[in-house]
Amino acid sequence: MKDRPLHEPVMLNEAIGALNPINGGIYLDATFGCGGYSRAILERADCQVFAIDKDPTAIERGRNMQAQFNGRLFLAEGCFSKMKALIYRQFSKKTKLAGATFDLGLCSTQIDEGQRGFSFQKDGPLDMRMSQSGESAADILMRISEKDLAQILWDYGEEKASRRIAKAICNARSKNRISRTVQLATIIQSVMPTKKPNQIDPATRSFQALRIFVNRELEILRAGLRTVESLLQPGGILAVVSFHSLEDRIVKKFLYSRSQHAPNPSRHLPVPKDRGSPTFELIFRKALTPSTEEQARNRRSRSAKLRVARRIRTFRGKSSENFERAT
Repeated sequence: MKDRPLHEPVMLNEAIGALNPINGGIYLDATFGCGGYSRAILERADCQVFAIDKDPTAIERGRNMQAQFNGRLFLAEGCFSKMKALIYRQFSKKTKLAGATFDLGLCSTQIDEGQRGFSFQKDGPLDMRMSQSGESAADILMRISEKDLAQILWDYGEEKASRRIAKAICNARSKNRISRTVQLATIIQSVMPTKKPNQIDPATRSFQALRIFVNRELEILRAGLRTVESLLQPGGILAVVSFHSLEDRIVKKFLYSRSQHAPNPSRHLPVPKDRGSPTFELIFRKALTPSTEEQARNRRSRSAKLRVARRIRTFRGKSSENFERAT
């Protein structure tokens, strides 16, 4: 009997349908989480899945699934930006992927477990570390300058009141260490307008910004996209599900810069010689969004966007540099 799922993967049918797993292929699940994508791939074809997660709890939880699939699921604890080294440790250096998935959202177990500190819906330590190592959010809040904190809230949370919130946090920390999620949320809420019906909580964007900063999520995403490009075989499929505009913007710019839709700098100028040949073909020109039924069933899916592309040829040129500048 299958384990009861701890987390409902968002846009699972759409992503696996686009991936279309084939017998004998090697697939990457770059964000294993609770294993929903890995399980669906393995059930769809007689293939192998190499799954990565920074969270040691997720890897440990996946051991039962690993036993169920009799040597077809490989688990690695680590950052997906280091996927090449992790994959080569398991397979040969000539290994190419038939497909790869990135589900960039948090696993429900991470959100629901108060001790992880990702959410203020339950009180817990202000942690937010996916890898459970390094500086916690509480550590960062105690050392960072007010100016830098405001910049983080603006850059990673798109919080318009970033300066006001940063000032309130710095005033509060001068009296007591900010070490709990509800404690931080209360400080933020105290300097923001009262939440209206159907609005997100005033602390939501700030919590998002801190989580992204603590885990270096956007930097790692850029590196992961560049690396998976070099590992996908011709015809290999890349499927990425993102949950906020910053992630989606990076994925969109990356795929457009690598595809037949890459824009010229100017319509009056020739195509630059250093742009290189396209390496991806966009399967869907625009991002797909969850069905009405899924959004009603799983409210966490409402902000999700799925982008899918097919690897088409060996990369040439300086598009990597162009992508760095664009993002």
